[in-house]
Amino acid sequence: MEFDEAPLAPEGAGHDQPTRQRVARSILVNGPSTAAALAERLDLTPAAVRRHLDQLLEEGAVEAREPRSQATRGRGRPAKVFALTESGRDGFDQQYDDLAVQALRFLRETGGDDAVREFATRRVAFIGERFEGIRAEHPELGSAEILARIFSDEGYAASVRDLPIGEQLCQQHCPVSHVAHEFPQLCEAETEAISQVLGRHVQRLATIAHGDGVCTTCIPHVPTVSDKKKERVS
Repeated sequence: MEFDEAPLAPEGAGHDQPTRQRVARSILVNGPSTAAALAERLDLTPAAVRRHLDQLLEEGAVEAREPRSQATRGRGRPAKVFALTESGRDGFDQQYDDLAVQALRFLRETGGDDAVREFATRRVAFIGERFEGIRAEHPELGSAEILARIFSDEGYAASVRDLPIGEQLCQQHCPVSHVAHEFPQLCEAETEAISQVLGRHVQRLATIAHGDGVCTTCIPHVPTVSDKKKERVS
């Protein structure tokens, strides 16, 4: 199944496929979503969104999941969230996965795992190369926001969420997820590059390559002097 990049037509008779592409792309960019959230985001009726979701489910492009948390909902059954499947992601920009996997297999056979790691490190060099330039141009952005911009420019649809212990870098899409499934060195090099530009430890919590709906990286706050004093007192 492939999703075209052509201009998308408005909702209406004869426009089911373009609108279905909008629904799929909204899930790609924003992550697993409820039908209500999709309807609001795309300015469609809930009935229209459900019809397109039913078709995407039938095609195997999306799957319905139980929400992780029900704390924010009242009584009644919690609304399901819809996430892209591996097949659904295939329709966007992963046409060259087979070739990439074959190339990395050849690299591993001829150069060993060290050669694969070196390739993975070189591939994510764009993170360090662009970080300081964006910081200089946009001093108002935080470090995590700079990373989100860098990754979004590379097709990762990245955003930042605040956490009690820090920030979370979320990548709703991974252009190399199928390749990284067999070669986790790609994810490891990415995490290491993030850690290097920030100058501190970060923790990769989930990856699309291993079946999660989104790649998430926890960026803990740097302890302040007052925090360290409190730890010594306690």
